[in-house]
Amino acid sequence: MGSTFMGLETSKRGLYTQQSALYTTGHNISNANTIGYSRQRVNMEATLGYPGTGLNAPKIPGHLGTGVQAGSVQRIRDTFIDNQYRQESNKLGYWESRSQAITQMEDVLNEPSDYGLAKSMDEFWKSLQDLSVNPENGGARSVVVQRGIAVADSFNYLSKSITQIQENAGKEIGISLKDVNSIIEQIASINEQIKAIEPNGYMPNDLYDARDTLLDELSTYFPIETKNEPSGGNALAIAEGSVTVSLKLKDGTTLKLIDGKDFAQMRTFGDNKEKDGITPTGNVEGFYIVKVDTDGKDINLSNDWKDPTPTNPEKQTITNFSDLGKLKSLVNSYGYESGDATNPVKGLYTDMLAKLDKMAEAFAKEFNKIHMGDPADTANYPQGSDIYGKQGEVFFINKDDDTGAGITAKNIYISSDIITDPGKVVASDSKPGDAEPGNGKFALKLANMKFTSLDDLGKVSAQTYFEGLIGQLGVDGQQATRLAFNSATLQQAVTERRASVSSVSLDEEMTNMIIFQQAYNASARMITVVDETLDKIINGMGRVGL
Repeated sequence: MGSTFMGLETSKRGLYTQQSALYTTGHNISNANTIGYSRQRVNMEATLGYPGTGLNAPKIPGHLGTGVQAGSVQRIRDTFIDNQYRQESNKLGYWESRSQAITQMEDVLNEPSDYGLAKSMDEFWKSLQDLSVNPENGGARSVVVQRGIAVADSFNYLSKSITQIQENAGKEIGISLKDVNSIIEQIASINEQIKAIEPNGYMPNDLYDARDTLLDELSTYFPIETKNEPSGGNALAIAEGSVTVSLKLKDGTTLKLIDGKDFAQMRTFGDNKEKDGITPTGNVEGFYIVKVDTDGKDINLSNDWKDPTPTNPEKQTITNFSDLGKLKSLVNSYGYESGDATNPVKGLYTDMLAKLDKMAEAFAKEFNKIHMGDPADTANYPQGSDIYGKQGEVFFINKDDDTGAGITAKNIYISSDIITDPGKVVASDSKPGDAEPGNGKFALKLANMKFTSLDDLGKVSAQTYFEGLIGQLGVDGQQATRLAFNSATLQQAVTERRASVSSVSLDEEMTNMIIFQQAYNASARMITVVDETLDKIINGMGRVGL
């Protein structure tokens, strides 16, 4: 026979379990708008029936149920969808950063417009054409000089502005690495808390959510691989345990960043670096990971945290990063050591600066050669004369040393002698010593350089070369914008799938609240029924004749 009070215990379990479900429903409703929160549910399970097994078990007709209990409180999460989300976040992080970098470059170049380098060069060629018509006019000569200064200023401005946004990209790499290192440390701290809770048989669902939110954020910087490790003890079978996080490399290998409460920190590796070890001041060669001791000092990694074939045995250098992720995009924009002998340094800003330098040098070299003449090649570069009948001087110079050597977009300028005396601009095709002030044929030859193909620029004119740079930048910008949009669309689709699984539906929670409330009320009513039955037995029986 079962206990007289067995019905009370069964109903009491029902009360407690439905109450737990109501509290969990209230927790879900309270966090309906909490970012990263996953809805939770109480996993109800029937308690062991009566009687138990054994030789001394009473013989009754049937196996009586003894009620319900809350086996666990579990969050609803799909690991497969989480991995998909992080993959798309990784792509989006790369293309958003890439698109932003190209947009900044387009804003600096400002082409086509009425104020860019192309317009300055057009005005310069036009001023030379005007000079060919009025070679004796001092005003026309001054205009040529001022238009030349405008061209030089445009080169200088572009070089300085691109260098500035390149430096900003370097600072952003440092800020990003600070964020990465902070996220890594936080995940390790949460791992430690989870490993302290799970062995007691509890499910720290809110800590799981906090950790997954950090993993989502970390995945935007570079591709990661996660693996859950059980906590041991009395941890539930469905407990998630601590997470091991590894950085995925291009060759398929991984480098461990987090293992339980242990974690590594990332540093930049290049020809120069700040004291903080994370803000590059030279071209990035790669990254390396270190551990940090209790005093905050970097210490070398043990072998189990290293690539089996490390480039640097003391500090694990990461050079074969995956091609995706915000951090990779920043490095690709800022500039990095490529290992290619023909093109050792690559990068969006680095490449553009190099091309502008190449263009400025070729443009100045050719113009100076025409302006001064070349005695060794009089057929193509005959000498002309200025308004005084003298041979032409160097026109474009390196303003750092006042010569025509070593000209770049950063230092190109006009000779101070010509700025002081515009009469030294060569306009006449007469030989030096034979002054012909009214002869403007040489100015026209200078103006026609606009269409001259330059060997140093791949046999295209300077104007065409610059137009090619702008066109290629536009194509790259369109590609980055398109792929950023596609990545955002795919991420949104995965986000919606994840929300359909894990997010809180207020309608569903309200329905659950009513269900659990009615079940709670029914359990309470059952206790009343049992109480009335017991009252009859205790107080109503054995009173015959009274």
